[in-house]
Amino acid sequence: MLSFEEATEIVFAQNFNHGVERVPLHDSVGRILAEDVFSDIEMPPFNKSAVDGYACGSSIWPELPVTLEIIETIPAGVIPLKTILDGHCSKIMTGAMVPEGTCRVVMVEDTEMTGENLVRISSQSKGINICYKGEDIKTGDRVLEKGLRVAPAHVAVLASVGATSPLVAKLPRVGIISTGDELVEPELIPGIAQIRNSNASQLIAQVKTVPALPTYCGIAPDEGPELRKIIDRTLAGYDVVLLTGGVSMGDFDFVPSVLQEAGVDILFSSIAIQPGKPTVFGRRGNTFIFGLPGNPVSSFVLFEILVRPFLLRMMGNIPAPVMLKIPLGVDYSRRKSVRKSMIPVMIRDGAAFPVEYHGSAHINAYTMANGILDMEIGITGISKGELVNVRPL
Repeated sequence: MLSFEEATEIVFAQNFNHGVERVPLHDSVGRILAEDVFSDIEMPPFNKSAVDGYACGSSIWPELPVTLEIIETIPAGVIPLKTILDGHCSKIMTGAMVPEGTCRVVMVEDTEMTGENLVRISSQSKGINICYKGEDIKTGDRVLEKGLRVAPAHVAVLASVGATSPLVAKLPRVGIISTGDELVEPELIPGIAQIRNSNASQLIAQVKTVPALPTYCGIAPDEGPELRKIIDRTLAGYDVVLLTGGVSMGDFDFVPSVLQEAGVDILFSSIAIQPGKPTVFGRRGNTFIFGLPGNPVSSFVLFEILVRPFLLRMMGNIPAPVMLKIPLGVDYSRRKSVRKSMIPVMIRDGAAFPVEYHGSAHINAYTMANGILDMEIGITGISKGELVNVRPL
């Protein structure tokens, strides 16, 4: 049984050659950039006003108050026609190009009109209120790095530099199999000794948020040729296979042996983690497979802490795990400490509070949780106020 850190090292050591594609700008959110992005212009592209007000020369300071003649009005998108001289100013709007001779823009709040084209500057505005050409970005500057996961702010940057078809990593194709003779599809009423298959729907939703491309490949029986057929077909058609159930040590847990028969190189089959101990990871050619436990909390947690970062790495993103160090809101204890425990918590009021949790089948607990507390091997109790490591969800 490997430690979680050892298992993570094996998973993340795999090499990939996944491919790239260009996508429309508006489809790039969540995608992983496959090349650096450089600016083709300076930002701002001209000296522009940061406020609505009046573009003034240097001669009026410190001689305040002073009355100036307005020589033109400059809206955004219009090139100024006149130069600012002594005794003159131009009315200007936020984002408009400042005229020649401007040393600062006085905010409209610090002025009052005294005639048809006369304005009285009553006080000195804070700052010069000018955004200078190229102060944010110079032509040729790298604005976004390869491997970055595109967020809405990055889309704005891509648009500002004309990168309307960014090069991104292709989305991994993920095949999802559930195993278990007791499973029925969610639209059916379970019979005696049956349960609805919630794992597949859960994993589909999790894969979509990476994002990657999930495909549900159905429910496989616990054993027999049909199990081998579904596994063979899925291994041949997808980049990553997620399989839930049949990976433990029970009499009907045949998945590891079937995987080996199918030519999968099993790299590990057990992790010292709770929940999620019977987790299998292997590879056949360029296809990777995660055999996750059948209990829904186990599959949920293992996806978040192991599969999600693996899929992101396939696309060239190396996510640093976000770990909050915050105080525990109550005393917490457990009976056994031979495995790392992943405990659902609610982060509120600057502390972490474990939610009601009945074990690895209790997926409802995670509807009330917004974080996972890492409780390390050998630790049986944590006191209220003690700092703990929490992974935000």
